Amino acid sequence: MLRRLLSLILLAWALGFVWFAAVLPQPAGTQRTDAVVVLTGAAGRVERGLAVLDNKWAPQMFVSGVFREVKPGEFAAQFKVSGAQMACCVALGYAAADTEGNARETAEWVRTRKHRSIRLVTSDWHMRRAVFELGGVLPGGVTIVEDAVPSKPGMRTLFVEYNKLVARGLVRLVGG
Repeated sequence: MLRRLLSLILLAWALGFVWFAAVLPQPAGTQRTDAVVVLTGAAGRVERGLAVLDNKWAPQMFVSGVFREVKPGEFAAQFKVSGAQMACCVALGYAAADTEGNARETAEWVRTRKHRSIRLVTSDWHMRRAVFELGGVLPGGVTIVEDAVPSKPGMRTLFVEYNKLVARGLVRLVGG
């Protein structure tokens, strides 16, 4: 009986991993939201967030997880953001060091601005866990539009990320 249960658990884990690796989230369409939230960490994320602003799919952008040493002027210079756009439309968050921190920092930013919808920008392989973490702390009724930045993750990245997602789900399931 125990062997069957363990086999079933292993099979469920393996099938889950196959699905996780084979069906990565995709970029969103042109749906408008109250803001775009960019989680730092991989190439293309900030650029995607700025494209959302430029296309007027969201009027504000929050970048979560910016290194404390990065000054707004340095950020603007690196990503070619005008001073006017930085002043009106771009906010940098320095409190997060990981995905859980991104979720807490973003939820607080969303809560204080009373946003009802956000476009979340992160890498395709990171999107599911980011949505999971953010969904657990956002105020009720906030819609998350998933806007994944396509990448070519290796099997190691997918394996680690899938197991982080499973572990976080188990922790939440048992009440942690």
